[in-house]
Amino acid sequence: MNSLSHNVPPARHILVVDDDRQLREQVVEYLGDHGYNVAAATDGAEMERLLAAAPVDLVILDVMMPGEDGLSICRRISADGGPAIIMVSAMGEEVDRVLGLELGADDYLAKPCSPRELLARVRAVFRRLEEARRGGPPKGRTYQFNGFLVDTLRRQLRGPNGATILLTSGEYSLLNAFLDHPQRILSRDQLLEIARGSQVDVFDRAVDVQISRLRRKLHSCVEVEIIKTVRGVGYLFDTRVVRP
Repeated sequence: MNSLSHNVPPARHILVVDDDRQLREQVVEYLGDHGYNVAAATDGAEMERLLAAAPVDLVILDVMMPGEDGLSICRRISADGGPAIIMVSAMGEEVDRVLGLELGADDYLAKPCSPRELLARVRAVFRRLEEARRGGPPKGRTYQFNGFLVDTLRRQLRGPNGATILLTSGEYSLLNAFLDHPQRILSRDQLLEIARGSQVDVFDRAVDVQISRLRRKLHSCVEVEIIKTVRGVGYLFDTRVVRP
């Protein structure tokens, strides 16, 4: 396991907090192999000791742990102006993941997640930290359509009632592709090409399934059908998109 040291740039310190030993060691090894300085803790108490010993810029935080749970830790770290947070939780804990974002987490991932996807999220958080450190404006944008609000900086979709709608990485990438090309028919190949630019895996064989799921999630909030299938051609995001 890599230890936290003072000869690594501050934006490259990561602390993994998870009581699952196998997952914890896998994440430490994978991120370490990609140039990050990574330490690990099994619970909140050990996390506090490591945070006091050396600077940390990003905490990868599990929700369900013995002792203090991840949501409580997230609330406390955010309130104290601590490091950035990526929360991870089991697929069934949707309420916890929504709460985590509302409590100040910078991103969330559902377990099980691939190391490649976690690495992409880590890099995205560090890019935002670097932009903030340089004093430049964040590159995130907001989109509005049919009462929905998309915040690309926080990777959030909120419905007309203000509630956060959870999307998988593939669904989110495809939604972004539609938002940049509204009221235009896009073929599957065009969608794949656009979505791949988000650094998140979108597999060819799963595109139709992910679009179907995204369509259902949007349709559960509004009566109109926003994503339409154009038989033999592709898909149409049939609504007006506003970029405030």
